Amino acid sequence: MGRLIPQPVIAVVADFLAINETHASLDSLFAYADAPGEPPLGSKHVKALEWLRRINKESEEPLTILGRLIENHMESELPKNAEYEWEKKKVDFVNKMPDLLGRYGLQYITGGYITDGSSIASLSLKEAIEKRNTPAVEMEFTRAMENLHTDPREAVSAACNILESTFKIFIADENLPIPAKQDLQGLWKVVREHLGLDTKAIEDEDLKRILSGLYSLTDGIGSLRTHASSAHGAGRKIYNLKPRHARLAINAAHTLTMFILESWDEKKK
Repeated sequence: MGRLIPQPVIAVVADFLAINETHASLDSLFAYADAPGEPPLGSKHVKALEWLRRINKESEEPLTILGRLIENHMESELPKNAEYEWEKKKVDFVNKMPDLLGRYGLQYITGGYITDGSSIASLSLKEAIEKRNTPAVEMEFTRAMENLHTDPREAVSAACNILESTFKIFIADENLPIPAKQDLQGLWKVVREHLGLDTKAIEDEDLKRILSGLYSLTDGIGSLRTHASSAHGAGRKIYNLKPRHARLAINAAHTLTMFILESWDEKKK
């Protein structure tokens, strides 16, 4: 089970939703976010509060549902001159929510994601790809995050594609020869040799061991996509992928991708 929504966050979100939603829109919003069970009885505040508490008790990934609940409010355009009370409440909510989440080591990310900081590489990579004209990488990043909890097989496929797209962009931008076999390993070999990441070129034994781990990482992610993701049909053996497995593949792919982008920038300098 994923991390629970802190009780002070529940209180603030319940108060805000009760002011900004009708009973009907509350029901629709919680249903869209995959909140468990039927709408609780009572006032809008009681309903929102009880439903949020139920999410903590019954849902595997409470923070995922919370992100969907506040996404529209966090990302909609704020009124420049808030005149009405509900407008002031919305501005106050959007401005204070990052600090409130931050008290508990949480962060809201555009797209309805709330992270507990377990993957700094994912946050850094998101910022890095936004600065580059790499729509293919950005698309796969979004697909991986969106499917992490709902479709782990699809998320694993996207995690591998993040690496593959990054390798192809690197090879194209550096005008490098395209390998005869354009699978993940073939592309990675061209990239690592051009960046000087081959273990034979590294003298430090500790760095060699880390780089050797990167080779195993690409092998593992590529194999997992082949055997267990949605990219290929399943055989007799069906992999029972869980969100934690997909998260492992995604975090690993993000770590390697971020290292490649940083190494690329360093080489340009």
